Amino acid sequence: MPLTETTVANHPNVVRIDKNLNNLVKKIELLSYINPTNIEQEKRNFFSSKYNINPRFHYKKIDFDAHKLQQELFSQDIDSIRDEETRNFYRDVIYDYSGLIQCIESIGKGNKFYFNSLKSFGTPTEKDVENARFILHFEDEEYDQEMFPVFSATEAAEYFQEFTKRYDFDFNLKYSTKISAAAMVKNSTQTLVIKKNHRYSANQLKVLANHEIGVHMVTTFNGLAQPLKIFHNGFPKNLETQEGLAVFSEYMSGCLTLYRLKELSYRVMATDSLRRGFDFCATFDLLHNQYKLNREEAYNISLRVHRGGGFTKDYLYLTGLKKIYDAFHRGESLEPLLSGKVTFEYKNIVNNWRKHGLAEENRYENYAFSNNENNNSKLEFILQNLK
Repeated sequence: MPLTETTVANHPNVVRIDKNLNNLVKKIELLSYINPTNIEQEKRNFFSSKYNINPRFHYKKIDFDAHKLQQELFSQDIDSIRDEETRNFYRDVIYDYSGLIQCIESIGKGNKFYFNSLKSFGTPTEKDVENARFILHFEDEEYDQEMFPVFSATEAAEYFQEFTKRYDFDFNLKYSTKISAAAMVKNSTQTLVIKKNHRYSANQLKVLANHEIGVHMVTTFNGLAQPLKIFHNGFPKNLETQEGLAVFSEYMSGCLTLYRLKELSYRVMATDSLRRGFDFCATFDLLHNQYKLNREEAYNISLRVHRGGGFTKDYLYLTGLKKIYDAFHRGESLEPLLSGKVTFEYKNIVNNWRKHGLAEENRYENYAFSNNENNNSKLEFILQNLK
């Protein structure tokens, strides 16, 4: 929805700077660059080496001038924005995107990438590690039919398309062997990417539909419908909020399991292993031999945290879930957080912008958020007692 003439007249510098930044940051989508191009080959090599030789990953080359982009980011006349809250917000936007450019520039350059990742995403605190250990000490639940991986990528695509019939948005669908997740949304191209060689369980299909479409695709299309482009490009440090909402959507739709919570906890432990100086083999050993994860799962989680040279974002799924879960149970509205790639800490700015015509009501909702279908008392106990 375009801005009215009155709004543009009242906030000319906000509109101008938002438009400038949109032209600059369109290509800064870290997930487009961070996934290795030789995942399957390196997995075969790693398994045939009896888990003793670290994979050597290759990455897509960046297709923009990072130095020039940094200069143009910092040349924006932020001080011309009259409203202090909005001025500070756009200043944070510039620092955040500058950090993401540094991350993309240093992919595959070992510690250089790891330190840039730390600046952008942080690393698990002792409290986060304790929360993960707390979840991992619960005994596994019995596997039921819903948990057996029997569906192909094509069948998964059919399931997702059926799930999307409740919405009137159209997204692109693509199969790939070059992603570490079972499915992922590419925000910039409105694409759902499905892992081609993966087998999906009935539970995982429901999890992915509520996670990827119910939140990531909904916030993509809500962001596109907003007058300011930053809703689509992403607020500063929005990943924790977006992944928290996505896992919370799994919980509300009744498909979050202890198995899935443990998966998120293993990711915390794997991310923490980076801080302790573990290489790929050592992280894999921790997951496969100490925690008894099967080798496919241990490899995938190790890949997620070691890609790029040490990617720390994976601990944020659990911290984000706890943040959203607590907000919901305090009676706070999650609706502003679905208006684009919004960050929990900037929720008030969305409400303020709506009053001034700089933001619209959401076009799409998450249907799971209106009715809590979780009936697993053990999960409820865990989520209530996370620190």
